[in-house]
Amino acid sequence: MSHNTFGHLFRVTTFGESHGVAIGCVVDGCPPRIPLKAEDIQADLDRRKPGQSRFVTQRREPDQVKILSGTYVNEQGVEQTTGTPIALLIENVDARSKDYSEIADKYRPGHADYTYDMKYGIRDPRGSGRASARETASRVAAGAVARKIIPDVKIRGALVQMGEIEADRANWDWKEIANNPFFCPDAKAAKKMEDYLDGIRKSGSSIGAVIEIVAEHVPAGLGAPIYGKLDAELAAAMMSINAVKGVEIGAGFAAAKLTGEQNADEMRAGNNGPVFLSNHAGGILGGISTGAPVVARFAVKPTSSILTPRDTVDRYGAETEVSTKGRHDPCVGIRAVPIGEAMMACVLADQYLRHRGQVGMTSEWPFPPSQARKYGI
Repeated sequence: MSHNTFGHLFRVTTFGESHGVAIGCVVDGCPPRIPLKAEDIQADLDRRKPGQSRFVTQRREPDQVKILSGTYVNEQGVEQTTGTPIALLIENVDARSKDYSEIADKYRPGHADYTYDMKYGIRDPRGSGRASARETASRVAAGAVARKIIPDVKIRGALVQMGEIEADRANWDWKEIANNPFFCPDAKAAKKMEDYLDGIRKSGSSIGAVIEIVAEHVPAGLGAPIYGKLDAELAAAMMSINAVKGVEIGAGFAAAKLTGEQNADEMRAGNNGPVFLSNHAGGILGGISTGAPVVARFAVKPTSSILTPRDTVDRYGAETEVSTKGRHDPCVGIRAVPIGEAMMACVLADQYLRHRGQVGMTSEWPFPPSQARKYGI
């Protein structure tokens, strides 16, 4: 039984361990004749890779991707997908396995050490093996391919909270994300985060974060009722990211405080279909996209591998103490931003292909024929 694959028509299988020879993925179901070269994927990987600031792990991995299969250079010199499986490889070049020798038999509190051991009777302690956030580089690579399938959809992510510090939506500026090491859209909040995370890092501890992913220009109609709901699949995709402990769509848990009048997104007639006056639904109703921006947020817990000693037990049942040496993110949520974007892209690409497969493509889509006739498009 394997659980290393996600998606239906656009399917991604990841492989490899944190301290193995390499990690990578196989992307199956990508349509043919889509321009794709390594540089297209590398741009997204560069945003996720470690060692870019003092606020993330100092492991030096270039995360250089290689396309092993699934593309062909045509007569015009353009590298395109062929419709066959796309294999992507990322070599590990800066692993320090000796950093984990002292905890090979100890279970880190809050980590997957214990559960992996209970399930398989064996675990890879070197950087946590498959439980390491390093696995997510493969997802980011797959997400870059997914973006090629839905090029008109704009997907952006931001870190909106780190510990007690929250971004002020009045100061939200997407351009600011590139100006600070936190992917934070609020310059003032990002400045506070510097001193805040420096203190946590120097104390040998870690902190959690909240990430928001927004997909704009998503056409109405993606998703399916009951068991193929777009929001359900987004929630599963985001929850599958390492260290994620909560996911919400649109207003999410805040909707519990709203009345029916407040929560309902009223509609008005627009030139290209209905216009929503608010977006508490996060762009999804009945599991199907509305055409409004799709909004998902997820909470990332503090990194479990920290220098601070904690009480635990070893695999033999003896009580002991553990502290983790090596290079770890004091806030793993920072590098989770491009990962969340990638998972959003993969889900939307998969849903797009499934929509096309079930109802076909018409000249009127992304609006159903009835809407197209009504609004004259």
